[in-house]
Amino acid sequence: MAPMSPAAAPISLSPSRRAWLRFKRNRLGYWSLLIFCALVLVSLCAELVSNDKPLVVRYEGQTYFPMLKDYPEKTFGGDFETPTDYLDPFIKERLSTGSNWALYTLNPYGPNTLNYFAKAPNPSAPTADNWLGTDDRGRDLLAQLLYGFRVSVLFGLALTVTGVLLGVVTGAIQGFFGGKIDLAFQRFIEIWGSMPELYLLIIFSAVFAPSISLLLILLSLFGWMGLSDYVRAEFLRNRQLDYVKAARALGVGNLQIIWRHILPNSLTPVVTFLPFRMSAAILALTSLDFLGLGVPPGTPSLGELLSQGKNSIDAWWISLSTFGVLVTTLLLLTFMGDALRDALDPRKADL
Repeated sequence: MAPMSPAAAPISLSPSRRAWLRFKRNRLGYWSLLIFCALVLVSLCAELVSNDKPLVVRYEGQTYFPMLKDYPEKTFGGDFETPTDYLDPFIKERLSTGSNWALYTLNPYGPNTLNYFAKAPNPSAPTADNWLGTDDRGRDLLAQLLYGFRVSVLFGLALTVTGVLLGVVTGAIQGFFGGKIDLAFQRFIEIWGSMPELYLLIIFSAVFAPSISLLLILLSLFGWMGLSDYVRAEFLRNRQLDYVKAARALGVGNLQIIWRHILPNSLTPVVTFLPFRMSAAILALTSLDFLGLGVPPGTPSLGELLSQGKNSIDAWWISLSTFGVLVTTLLLLTFMGDALRDALDPRKADL
């Protein structure tokens, strides 16, 4: 019998490779992942996209990098020692005469830049200078959305990671040891879950100065309980399997059994719920910012923009653009979560 050719030989794929191929076949989830990663990458480079300082300035034979160093106005022919306002018509004229030039970003406004030279009162509708308009303080809305999206995504990622770590640790301890330890943890979760989270946020915001780190700590104290239940159930099921009993019979320690044997086979609900937990974290931050209990004043925030849209109903561009960014972000995460759930479904083993 002739040997089987390499082309006709069956290809053995690892479980992770099979899951990735199933994820790619879900076009909606796959493209949502690509679009979301592109948006996050742009927001991480927001200073290079939207900034009131030029990337490079060439003035009277000298090269300047305003993003790396503040230069006084006198450097470019001004009268003061204060930092240069590169949007000042006088400075812009000085930087465009003769051999002088300045390379501005795509959107020449930062998150807190006030457009003092706007032709319409604030909040102003979209114009050629401010593509999405300005808010009630005269700040460029596009810059606010770009930087606010970055704050929301990074906060949501940090809160998700913290909640996952706490949820996995507590769920693993409950599910592996069971008995009185599991019972004590369950009673503690019931008591802790009944705490009024919103009231605690109001109290702490009145006692301490508002900060992102404080908000992250307070929300992390409550964000782990939902995931802990899923991890606990997986450990309760997997600790009864034969490979765990064999490891015990060989004298393997509890920590090594948890880390090397049970945990890798119990991470399916953790990975599946990651996009949904991140969307919930972003929505929680937006809601708190809307109520004035979120990030410190002056920090770009989607919730603050929604609050401005509520207070300025005639400024439809504020509510519409902010709502569009928020809905798009949540939809992308939801589509990614659905595709990830289907990819990790053991019943779909067609690859």
